[in-house]
Amino acid sequence: MTRMREKVRNVTPRGRCHADLRVVIADLNPILRGWGRYFGTGNAAKHFNQIDTYVYERLRGSRVRRAGRQLSAGESTKWTRDFFWNLGLHRLRGTVKYPEAVTCR
Repeated sequence: MTRMREKVRNVTPRGRCHADLRVVIADLNPILRGWGRYFGTGNAAKHFNQIDTYVYERLRGSRVRRAGRQLSAGESTKWTRDFFWNLGLHRLRGTVKYPEAVTCR
């Protein structure tokens, strides 16, 4: 989890708040997909939810930093998870595949 957060932090630094959001998401998606495929089987649903929340908070914080003092009251409420997912952000929630149960004979 620490390494994953570090990778996300490296792609979304404070100085990159003025970059196009689609470019930032395009840089994040391979990291999220790779991590999701590697840990996609088993009991990783809780961790996937935590990573999704962390990525959302980083992107939303980036938008708030970009707006700065010109951020109107309630303007940040439009930056929901759906807003970022509609821009193409890869979602880890719901992608866990549990192996089939083995029956003993």
